[in-house]
Amino acid sequence: SSKTFWTTTGMFPQELIIGFPKCVKISKVAIQCYLVRTLRIERSTSKDPVSFEQCVEKDLQHREGQLQMEEFPLPEFQATYLRFIIKSAFDHFVSVHRVMAEGT
Repeated sequence: SSKTFWTTTGMFPQELIIGFPKCVKISKVAIQCYLVRTLRIERSTSKDPVSFEQCVEKDLQHREGQLQMEEFPLPEFQATYLRFIIKSAFDHFVSVHRVMAEGT
């Protein structure tokens, strides 16, 4: 829902894990967030959310008063879980408003 969001508790790093019902092929991940400075995306193909490996890490651009909208084209890979690690921020609290994964 565009009316909901996830917010951090004020210390970093913070993480958010998204699970799929089964292993899927992903070609692109997009995120809408606010005040995130450094973001890392990891994946796991395990049955449980363990054994993550890094896919991408990026420093995001600060946009005062606006949501950050970032797309991460990734080589097609399989994942059962995606872990988003907010390593640092432009403020004490940040928010994640939407996460999208494209693939099959």
